[in-house]
Amino acid sequence: MQYVSALSTSPAKLSTIKLETTNVFEIADASQYSSMREAMKQAENFNLVNERAGNKAFQYSLDYYEEFLRGRESGLGSEVASSKLSENSIATEGASMGNAENKLLLDKNTILYGPPGTGKTYHTVLYAVSMIERKPVIAILQEAETDGYDQIKRRFEAYKANGQIAFTTFHQSYGYEEFIEGIKPKLVSDDNTDTVTGEIGYEIVPGVFKRFCDEAQKPIVQASNDYGIRKEPTIWKVSLWGSKENPVKRDCFNNNRIRIGWDSYGEIVNEETDYSQFGGRMIISRFINEMRSGDIVLVLYDEETIDAIGVVTGDYEWLEDVDTFKRSRDVKWLVKDIRENIMELNENTVMTQGSVYRLNRISLSDVLTILQRQKTGHVSSAIQSNNNNYVFIIDEINRGNISKIFGELITLIEPTKRIGMPEEIMLKLPYSQDLFGVPNNVYLLATMNSADRSIARLDTALRRRFSFAEMMPDPSTLASIVVNGELLNIAKMLEALNKRIEVLYDREHTIGHAYFFELYKEPTLEKLGHLFEHTIIPLLQEYFYDNYEKIRLVLSDNNKLDPEQFIARNKVIVNELFGILDEHDLEDHFTYKINGAAFSQIEAYRKIYDHNSLA
Repeated sequence: MQYVSALSTSPAKLSTIKLETTNVFEIADASQYSSMREAMKQAENFNLVNERAGNKAFQYSLDYYEEFLRGRESGLGSEVASSKLSENSIATEGASMGNAENKLLLDKNTILYGPPGTGKTYHTVLYAVSMIERKPVIAILQEAETDGYDQIKRRFEAYKANGQIAFTTFHQSYGYEEFIEGIKPKLVSDDNTDTVTGEIGYEIVPGVFKRFCDEAQKPIVQASNDYGIRKEPTIWKVSLWGSKENPVKRDCFNNNRIRIGWDSYGEIVNEETDYSQFGGRMIISRFINEMRSGDIVLVLYDEETIDAIGVVTGDYEWLEDVDTFKRSRDVKWLVKDIRENIMELNENTVMTQGSVYRLNRISLSDVLTILQRQKTGHVSSAIQSNNNNYVFIIDEINRGNISKIFGELITLIEPTKRIGMPEEIMLKLPYSQDLFGVPNNVYLLATMNSADRSIARLDTALRRRFSFAEMMPDPSTLASIVVNGELLNIAKMLEALNKRIEVLYDREHTIGHAYFFELYKEPTLEKLGHLFEHTIIPLLQEYFYDNYEKIRLVLSDNNKLDPEQFIARNKVIVNELFGILDEHDLEDHFTYKINGAAFSQIEAYRKIYDHNSLA
C-alpha cells in the first residue's frame, strides 16, 4: 500500500509544474502516462516529495504503474508490476486476471497514520469497504465524493453486522489473552455425566482476533438449502444405543431419525422430574431443548470413529410404536455406514459413551472436509468455502505493547505466511494447544495517532509487516465561512497554525482539518469560540507542555491587540511583588491566562493568518 499511497497523494504535492490531472489513475493510455511521469520528475521538489514518501516509494510507483499500463495494453497484464505496486499483497483468490487494478490496492496489513483530526476514522470506513468489495481505494474515495459518504457507511455497517468487520482498540493493559486466547474461571459441570459440582474450574477462551479468524474460515451455508442446514449449526456427537452396529442404530439409519432412552421418565420431563436414580438430566435437556433443526449430528461408531453424519430436521417426538428409546428427532442423513476416524480433528481426544454432547473441537469446516472425502460432492451446493474478505480494525495500534499482544504470532500476519499460501505457518497455541494460522481472506487495518508516537519509534516487527498510508491535515478540504456577516478563511487559518506548529515542534503534532467540519453545520462565532476554547487551545497546551509563549506564537497573539489575544500575558515586576531582593537574583516574570473575551472577537481569528489586518 505504500506504493499505491504514494501514487495517490504525491502528484498533488509537486511544485513548479502543471499537470492535466493529479489523479494518475485517470490515465489509461501508457504513452500519455509516460509523458506525465517524465513531467513529474522535472518538478523542483520531486526529490523532497520522493523522500517523504519513504524508501523512494513515489519514484518506484511511477515506474511500476507505467509497466502495469503497458502490460495491460499488450494483453498480457503485468503481474510483476502489480506485485510491486502492492508490495505486501497477494492476489485475492478467485479474482479475475482482467481485474488487475483491484489487486493493486488490496494490502493485507495497513496502518493509517497521522495527527489527530485528519480523518483516519473516516478513511477506515472507506478502506474497509474497499478491501471487502475488492475495489481500489481511489474508486471508493471517488464514490464518496460523488454519491456521498453515508451510502458507503451503510455498506460498512452491513458488513459489520454480517461479521465481516470487527473492531478493537489497543491500550497499555491490552494483552495476548484478550487478543488471541486466555483462561478464565467457570463453574464446573461434567459434560458427559450430568454432575454439577459447584466447584470453580477454568476454561480456555478465544480472544477477539482468534474468534474473528475462526469466523473467516467458516464455510458459508447457503440460505434455504436442500439439506436444512442452518447458518451456524452446532456439531453434536450422538450415540445410538452405544457403539458399533446395533438394532436401534439400524432403525435410525433406515427411518431417518435419531433416538435416545430414559423412557421411564415418560414423554414430558420438567423441573419436577426426579433424575436421582437413573440420571440423564443434562443429556435429555440437550436432546429436547438445546438441539435445533439445522444442527449437524455425528454418530459414534467407536471412541475414535464415526459412522454417519446427518442434519437435524425435526423437533423432539415421543415414539409410541417402538419398545425402547422412544425419544426421537428426525434427521436427514448426509452419509451413513462410513468409517471416519476423527481423533485428529478432535485434537486427539476420544469420544465417550455419553449419548449427546457438543463436539466443540470440530468445526463445520471439518465436517465439510469429511463429506468431501466421502465424495458427497452434492453437499457443496449447501456448504461452500468462504471466499469473502474480512477486515479486522485496530484503533490506536501504537498504544499497545505489540510483543505482549501478538506474542509469537506476529509472523502469522505476513501475507506469505497466511493459511493456504506457499509459506503457510501454523503455530500451536500455548493454552488450547490448537493449531492457529491467519486466513488469507483476513485484512488488518489499523489507525495510529502520530502525535502519540512517530513511526520511527514503532515496534520494528510491526513496521516490517505493515504498509503505511499517511493522513496529514488538508486545508484544501475547508472552505471560507461567513461569521457575523464577515468572511473568515478557515483554510488559510489552519495552514498558518500548522506551519507554525511544524517550525516550533514538528509535523506530527499539527492540527487536523476534521476539527473544523462542524463549523459548516453551525457557522457562528459561538461555535468557533467553543472549538478554540475547548479543543484547539487544550491541544496546543498538551503539545507544548504549557509553554505559553510558543502557544501565543502559534495563535499569532504577538500580532494582535490585547483584547484579541487568546492567551493574555501580564508582566510581573518582581520588586513590586516581593519588595527588596538584596539576597535574591530574580528577573521580571510573565504570567499567562486564557482571555475569554477574545473568543467572541472575529479579528482574533482573522489575524491568525492575516497580519495586514492589524488595527
